[in-house]
Amino acid sequence: MNTPVNPQTLKAERLTDAFQLFNELSQNLSDSYLGLQTQVATLSKELAAARTERLKTLIEKEKLAGRLQQILAALPAAVIVLNAENQVVDCNQIAINYLGEPLIGQIWTDVVQRSLISVFDNPHERQLRNGIRVSLTKSVQSNEAGQIILLSDVSELRSLQDMVNQQKHLSAMGEMVASMAHQVRTPLSTAILYASQMNKLSVPDTSRIKFANKILERLHYLERQVNDMLIFAKEGRLEMGVFSLQEFLRKVKENMQDMTATSNLNFIINNDVQVDEMLGNEDALLGAIMNLLNNAVEAQMDEGQISMLVNQLDQTSLQIQIQDNGSGIDGEIKQRLFEPFYTTKVKGTGLGLAVVNSVIRAHSGSIQCESEEGKGTVFTLLLPCVNQYSTTLSENGYHEMENSYETV
Repeated sequence: MNTPVNPQTLKAERLTDAFQLFNELSQNLSDSYLGLQTQVATLSKELAAARTERLKTLIEKEKLAGRLQQILAALPAAVIVLNAENQVVDCNQIAINYLGEPLIGQIWTDVVQRSLISVFDNPHERQLRNGIRVSLTKSVQSNEAGQIILLSDVSELRSLQDMVNQQKHLSAMGEMVASMAHQVRTPLSTAILYASQMNKLSVPDTSRIKFANKILERLHYLERQVNDMLIFAKEGRLEMGVFSLQEFLRKVKENMQDMTATSNLNFIINNDVQVDEMLGNEDALLGAIMNLLNNAVEAQMDEGQISMLVNQLDQTSLQIQIQDNGSGIDGEIKQRLFEPFYTTKVKGTGLGLAVVNSVIRAHSGSIQCESEEGKGTVFTLLLPCVNQYSTTLSENGYHEMENSYETV
């Protein structure tokens, strides 16, 4: 028989169990709170350490930035930083002194057109509005986010180079004067001899006319010598300007028409250049080109083909190739082609190709000759004379220009 449970006893047991559970939960909560306090303390220490390290890094970066600013300020060169849109985003004080304001936020090509002047003797140099010569160097950033432009003052270096070149040129001129004395003396003596015969009353009129023609021929020879000498003496000091490539090639074509009017020569100009505006001395370049073409005509024996190929190698460089299928040039002669007063022609002055070389060098260019006996000759001229800031010809204008020079 079951004994009945006292309600008060059951209630007390339940209350005891509840207190025990509460104590367990309180103990667990206390332990969790202590663990949380420990974690908070650990995180606080880590955060403080990270903050200290970050502050140290920021301070070091600020010091580094300050040193870089001091270095930029102390650099004897202008530094311009461009973004991917070719816009100036930073620069030093010298850049502002060189290029003027506004500068930050400006498009670099606009700044170049406003403050930098192209020079003809070096495509990597520019002239400031105040006359200072600077070298222009570009460095593309590794992440392709822009580029850095460096402008260095090279005026003093240029002056020293000019002095050295002048001394070398004067030395060469001294040697040329000594050589020219012989070149002038022979035709001058001949002219004097014929002139002395004209004073004799016994000389018939037909002989006088013959003597006069001989004297005139010798004087023309001396004139060519003097003209070539003057051009050669102006090496590096030609007056430069802007000229049209189309007009230049038209002049070449007209001169070749006169030169080949009585022969069976075929002359072709192939122009692949779409930029028309050039920088240089048009008359001097025309004379150099015609000198080479005249040699090609003489090598053709009044028949065959002469080609003039014009193309653009890069942003500033123009390549001109003059090719003939004539008799070619001997290897020994080829080595002395550009030597002053050296000639294989009976009536040559010996300054023609030397003048050509002088004109090309005055434009900071180069000339090379490739030839083989019996297979013709190719002269290759490289001229950094393309105006890189000029606009290209329209498609129709380009084809019209190319077709107009097809043949002579």
